[in-house]
Amino acid sequence: MGRVFLVELDGRAYRCRFCDSPLALADDVLSRTFNCRKGRAYLFSNVVNVTLGNEEERLMLSGLHTVEDIFCCCCGQILGWKYVVAHDKNQKYKEGKFVLERWRIDEDVADELDLDARPGSSDAENV
Repeated sequence: MGRVFLVELDGRAYRCRFCDSPLALADDVLSRTFNCRKGRAYLFSNVVNVTLGNEEERLMLSGLHTVEDIFCCCCGQILGWKYVVAHDKNQKYKEGKFVLERWRIDEDVADELDLDARPGSSDAENV
């Protein structure tokens, strides 16, 4: 298998709640107003130190998407998903972006404002 080499991030970052591996910079947050089955989620333009699962079609509240689950490369915990293809033209902006579920990540430094309090986009799976 081999040794895992983590990419270190310079600046305020989000980390895996389970093993403290760095995952994404706060500057790469595109939206803090997404929702998932277990609460809030953030949309990122870039993440590091993750592995991707298999592509699958998933029906979400915003429509049908092809996604890949995101796993921490250090501890293997599922963290969220990556949008591969958005089948609705109004959702194309999500393609190539990453969603990390809020309850699975920690921030290096808490935000001065509580941005989680605002209602917004939702992309939980239709179950």
